[in-house]
Amino acid sequence: MDAQPLIALSAALALEFPAGQPPAVTAFTRDEADALAALIAEDLHAMLPRIGEARLAIAGALFDPVELLRPGFAVWSTLEELARRVPRGHLENVIAFGTHEGRMPAPALVPEPGHAGGALRLLPLSILAPGPLAEALAEKMEVELIGRGEIGPRTGDWLMRILGTQLDHARYLSRNDLLALICVQYENVNLAPLWTLLEAALLVPAQTEDTLSARGLPMRYADGAVWAASPAAWLARQSGDPAARAHAFAGLMFELRQYAPLLQEHRLPLRLEQGEAADGWLLETLAEPDPALAQPVLIAHEAPALGTVAVTAAQVDANGRPHLLAHGYPLLPPACGSLVAVLAARYGIEPALHAQGRVILDAHGLSAAAAARP
Repeated sequence: MDAQPLIALSAALALEFPAGQPPAVTAFTRDEADALAALIAEDLHAMLPRIGEARLAIAGALFDPVELLRPGFAVWSTLEELARRVPRGHLENVIAFGTHEGRMPAPALVPEPGHAGGALRLLPLSILAPGPLAEALAEKMEVELIGRGEIGPRTGDWLMRILGTQLDHARYLSRNDLLALICVQYENVNLAPLWTLLEAALLVPAQTEDTLSARGLPMRYADGAVWAASPAAWLARQSGDPAARAHAFAGLMFELRQYAPLLQEHRLPLRLEQGEAADGWLLETLAEPDPALAQPVLIAHEAPALGTVAVTAAQVDANGRPHLLAHGYPLLPPACGSLVAVLAARYGIEPALHAQGRVILDAHGLSAAAAARP
């Protein structure tokens, strides 16, 4: 088998725990990983008889779905790379990687502590086989795992004993099965457009993908990032009275605030077309300061339950007419302070926000108020 190039097939053991009962550990020792690998091999052989001709590798660690579903599939890629290095015949060609003195063999195989409490955890598997065998196994996996991929009773008993908790469900999934599962979860919470972009980043990273958010904001995946159109330009196209338009803008910012942390967890940057992005905020520059006008001020656009949804930098003339310089959009909880600091440094002013208690609009969209004049 080693004389031919090996093709890697990615899969996972999906474990669902009762609410409030996370596993006692997120990584297995080498000995534990070896024992679990033998049980997994036994389970899979019942569904995929030819798997004994391939090389089965497991990572003895439990991950959140977002940790596996990142561009480049770093966890699976690392597992595959390590498995290729092991000589054929090791442990009957079943290879397990666990902790030694508390450490996994590669940083990518270390679960992130921030996801340790999730109810759904995934143990990565990789099956390496030469071309014809890999093709046959891949076809079989897509049929057998989704149809009867439950773990065997011996594997379930072992896991509950080692992990110190019950299991609600436990089954084997191909990577395609996992993608379909997470797609449904995102669709169920009105995040289908986000999944469209994420799927492109995962499966066809060299291509581009265009979509509209649920509220109609143009978004695009390209060059390893998600690009959002200007929220202010979107607002300028909305109709209705000021209250309706302000409500629509708040809804759009709520939507972007849903997208931003999920994209961050999937390691997919969110950027602004013709603008800037950093530290959980987006920023678009509209004009240069007018030296004939007073110093710029920073105006907070606020919405109920959302706080500051946008910050406008503007100069205001003696008659209260605004000269708009920039619009910034804080998307993550700590981002507003960072955004204000950046704008204050850019315009040489104090980092003070003039709060108006509402979204300030004019006929063209986001604006500034005469009340904000220093």
